[in-house]
Amino acid sequence: MKRFPARWPTGMTAATGALVLFAGCATVSPDEMETELDRVRAELRTEIREGDQAVDERLSTRISNVEESVETRLSALEGELDRLRGEFDVTVERLESAVRFNAPIHFAFDDATVRVEDQEVLERFASVVGEYYQGAVITVEGFTDPSGSPDYNRRLGMERAESVRDFLASRGLSADQLRAVSHGEDADRQVVPGAQGPGGDGWQNRRVAMVIDFRPDRPATSPITAQADPR
Repeated sequence: MKRFPARWPTGMTAATGALVLFAGCATVSPDEMETELDRVRAELRTEIREGDQAVDERLSTRISNVEESVETRLSALEGELDRLRGEFDVTVERLESAVRFNAPIHFAFDDATVRVEDQEVLERFASVVGEYYQGAVITVEGFTDPSGSPDYNRRLGMERAESVRDFLASRGLSADQLRAVSHGEDADRQVVPGAQGPGGDGWQNRRVAMVIDFRPDRPATSPITAQADPR
């Protein structure tokens, strides 16, 4: 990322100049973007206290432009992933600042092994994210059916999320951009409420989903959270 010069053209404040250079940086990552926006907002408040009220309108426009670029990237990612719908029966869900990728990735009863038949869709997912959206943070969400105790299912959900996380890392995604969380048997997230094993029953609830976020300053919330381990 470019360093900002110490002096700015006449009529340009430090905060305005910084954001002009920042918005023009083609390879800026999401965390750098959010850090810079926070810094510019802090400078804006200082400059307003010092009497430069016009800065408010100028920077509001610049900030809107940067935030619109995030929206554009989210829309593009949504479209890229949606192309896999017919081939793999996936669904793509738009969130406030992220996209959730629901793929038919399921697990055997009381097991956290990534099945051979699910590896192709994960490889395609890793290819899309790795090629076009390297700065995004991917949170793998693990789920179980309601069989067993809640504590056990939170642990099993984490094992499933970690298995998929590690598989994605083995296919080229950076460990730094991968997170794993467990929702266990969360009743609000069950695909078929109450369906459970043993055996093949309840397979729809034994799954993972991937959330791709361009706002890594917002940590995933879950009963259990883990960053990628170097393995």
